[in-house]
Amino acid sequence: MAATSGKDSPEVESLRDLDAVIASGRPLTGLRLQDLDLTAYEDVFLGRTDLEGLVVLGGRLPPALDTHLRMHHALVFPTDPSCPVNPYRASLYEPHELYAGLADQGYEATPDYRAYEWSRDTTFHRDALATLLRAIHDDSVTDALTELLGDRMVVGVMGGHALVRGSAPYADAARLGRTLAAAGLVVATGGGPGAMEAANLGAFATGEGQLDTALERLADVPSFRPDVRAWALVALQVRQEVGRARRCSEVTSVGIPTWFYGHEPPNVFTDGIGKYFSNAVREDGLLSRSNAGVVVLEGAAGTVQEIFQAVTPLFYAEADATLSPLVLVGRQYWTTAVPVWDVVQALGRDRLLGPAVHLVDSVAEAAEVVTSALPSNPAHVGR
Repeated sequence: MAATSGKDSPEVESLRDLDAVIASGRPLTGLRLQDLDLTAYEDVFLGRTDLEGLVVLGGRLPPALDTHLRMHHALVFPTDPSCPVNPYRASLYEPHELYAGLADQGYEATPDYRAYEWSRDTTFHRDALATLLRAIHDDSVTDALTELLGDRMVVGVMGGHALVRGSAPYADAARLGRTLAAAGLVVATGGGPGAMEAANLGAFATGEGQLDTALERLADVPSFRPDVRAWALVALQVRQEVGRARRCSEVTSVGIPTWFYGHEPPNVFTDGIGKYFSNAVREDGLLSRSNAGVVVLEGAAGTVQEIFQAVTPLFYAEADATLSPLVLVGRQYWTTAVPVWDVVQALGRDRLLGPAVHLVDSVAEAAEVVTSALPSNPAHVGR
């Protein structure tokens, strides 16, 4: 959420911003304090009565302060010990957070797996608090994504989780991610294994020779099946090595996965992981943020769903709209194996959708379509 300091927003998500608010002398009424440890601020708040409408989302506060806030009509949203992740978090996940405990205890002990199990627990399916916490969590993730991405140009890369490391298509997807990131784009994927991991890896490994070395190392554990632990551990090691030599400090890659697909552990090659409980919210967020276009690699049902979710706003676009490209990679695959291309073409007939969709045979062609459509590219003028 946006910090209050120097802004009109009521949202405060760091102690530095809280210090600025207190120093400014402005009323505390109406502020939203997100995931803050208020222990050291107990005396400050106990001396204030302008607390009506103050909202405290999670964090830590001493019992006396909790009582004082409630007595003065502040709203205090507590944490729930049964929830394995923090629903009020103010930032995206880092890989080490979701995979905490992986090396010593295995994947089933990690917050990532426990969050999936919690979301599937029938005890909580009709529990109002659990429903509220999942919704607050997902909204917090959306807010954190907005802060991280800002006004950056984002290209979505979609594709299946079954693509294995060490294969030529995996390397192609990685080189696609690298090419798009080199053009100044943030590569956003569904954040899972396979084609998603490859595209994130390519965008993350920006240094000379890093990508080839990473591809070689990762090939030792081709798939997350049957052992997520081994698959994730080698990736975490590669990420650490790439990070030490990484030249680029800019955001080049984000992953937006979901616990809805429990069989898809998150990949680690991103500058932030926005993981959601709601797959519907996650899908909409991923595609709506892809303002520079969407590239679709081979995939199954989830990828097909993403194609038509991307098609819908293009289909209903206003006549004067400028549309970003939707590029399907693999002519034979999308016309024969999974024949969605004819449907996409039919929908695009006599609409702006038609010229915005492309069917190509290689990731190099896909990258060319996307980069040539960028507003900064002279070839884009007049489109």
